[in-house]
Amino acid sequence: MREDHTRQRKILVVEDEPDIAELVALHLRDANFEVVLAEDGHVGMREACARVWDLVILDIRLPGPDGLGICRALRANCDYVPILMLTSKTAELDRVLGLELGADDYVSKPFSVTELVARVKAILRRMEAAKGREDSSEEQAIEVGEISIDPKTREVFVEQQRIDLTAREFDLLLHFARHPGQVFNRAKLLDSVWGYGHDGYEHTVNSHINRLRMKIELNSAAPKYIVTVWGVGYKLSVPQAALS
Repeated sequence: MREDHTRQRKILVVEDEPDIAELVALHLRDANFEVVLAEDGHVGMREACARVWDLVILDIRLPGPDGLGICRALRANCDYVPILMLTSKTAELDRVLGLELGADDYVSKPFSVTELVARVKAILRRMEAAKGREDSSEEQAIEVGEISIDPKTREVFVEQQRIDLTAREFDLLLHFARHPGQVFNRAKLLDSVWGYGHDGYEHTVNSHINRLRMKIELNSAAPKYIVTVWGVGYKLSVPQAALS
């Protein structure tokens, strides 16, 4: 069944394996998305930077500029576009680099096309929800100790120094900041921040927590803000000075 949208979403798929590209395009079009295919990194880079997309799906290993290079170019642009990376199951370093460069999510090959479409929909739902909150005049900057989080500009400052976060890292921090002191297990964080909850993806939460700590904590090995509740999950600990 096709989803009803007031505007058909435009998705760029950069994939050099024709069978995979056509299969992904078929399922996305069946879900009522407009899809454009790019067969290598040169075409992908040109298309990615030439038009406004609702989402870009990037294979990391491409002839010409690779997916990481295209991701880097898109993130250098002031107009934000969600990025879903396609990676090899064995290419953990590529996944980490992609997330560090600002990819919103990744799917490992071989993958279920049904899951990929679900991930695409989850990313777009999260973007719509974030846009709705940004359009609301009620949401003000959130102060947690020495951390300042502005939901409208999606900027984070620690001790008045601007910190560069990926889109997912920002969403994760903002979720914690909206629920200070509340403990979340990994499955709940997947549902609330990533928009999906699949068994086996809890490691994604762990890796994002670790990277977020490295950016906002004075000592990531002994975190002050995002703390582990052993056997349960994580919570945002609000310093006592911030409560007074």
